[in-house]
Amino acid sequence: MDVYEAVTSRRAVRGFTDEPVSREVLERVLSAAAWSPSGSNIQPWNIYVLTGALLVELKTRAVERVAHGDPWDEREFEMYPPALKSPYGDRRSAFGRERYSALGIEREDWEARQRAAIANWNCFGAPAALFCYIDRDLGRPQWADLGMYLQSVMVLLRAEGLHSCPQMAWSQVRETVAEVLSPPDGLILFCGMSIGFEDVTGTVSHARTGRAPLNETVTFVES
Repeated sequence: MDVYEAVTSRRAVRGFTDEPVSREVLERVLSAAAWSPSGSNIQPWNIYVLTGALLVELKTRAVERVAHGDPWDEREFEMYPPALKSPYGDRRSAFGRERYSALGIEREDWEARQRAAIANWNCFGAPAALFCYIDRDLGRPQWADLGMYLQSVMVLLRAEGLHSCPQMAWSQVRETVAEVLSPPDGLILFCGMSIGFEDVTGTVSHARTGRAPLNETVTFVES
């Protein structure tokens, strides 16, 4: 798989098989991803990888907590601005419509939407998960570095024949995650990432989200 195919075939998969992902593959991917760029090479990512019984324990705790209607943990960062102006708000709305339409869920069916959301905390059935933390004393440029690192991880997973789903939803149950991972107090949970082999049996509907045309996001300045 060349790099173009890896990038364009990467998508947020929300249905995985239970086939294990080997420690060797995960170490190979994360060792290569460590070469991602970061300002002054400070490498601000702090990564925890969970598989096996500990991941099952975390899934169980998180799903039970959400199913019982416990309050969310307050995020330690702002996910979206309160007023998401056009075209960003339009794109976000279109994504929601496409996703729930693919699942056959009506906009007004709140219970079905909640059931679909709960699948996040089961890692969509994935047998491996990554949790990305950042030191709370770092700034916006270092958060951007996290994005470059996580993109490297996801593209490298594609090169290994694997898929992933980055999930900021985990920050809503960050205290439950911390009970299992015991991260230092100085770290903030940015996101989780489900990792595994895609379930292609058709039991889960997937919508491949589109992208804006190049001339909407890119300006060529030429002489």
